Amino acid sequence: MSKPDESYNGWANWQTWNVALWIGNDEGLYRIAKEEGTYAKFSEYMRSLADDPSGGICRETPDGCAWNDSALDTDALDEMIAEL
Repeated sequence: MSKPDESYNGWANWQTWNVALWIGNDEGLYRIAKEEGTYAKFSEYMRSLADDPSGGICRETPDGCAWNDSALDTDALDEMIAEL
C-alpha cells in the first residue's frame, strides 16, 4: 500500500506524521528520542538495533514507514524531539 506524500494532519506528509505519532505515543520510542536528542541520532540508533532478529520496529514504524524514509521532514522531527 503506497502512502501519500502530501500534507497530512499538520505535518509535511504521512511519513513524518507517522514517525512523530509513534515517537510521541510509544514510551520506549519516546525515551530513545529524548535521550538521543535529534532525529538523525534517533534514526541511527534504531538502525543500529536492526540486526537483532526481533528488531522489526528498529527498521520501521509498526505502520510500515522506515525510520530513514527520504520523505521525512527531519527538521520538523528535530523540533518535536527538542520539545519532549
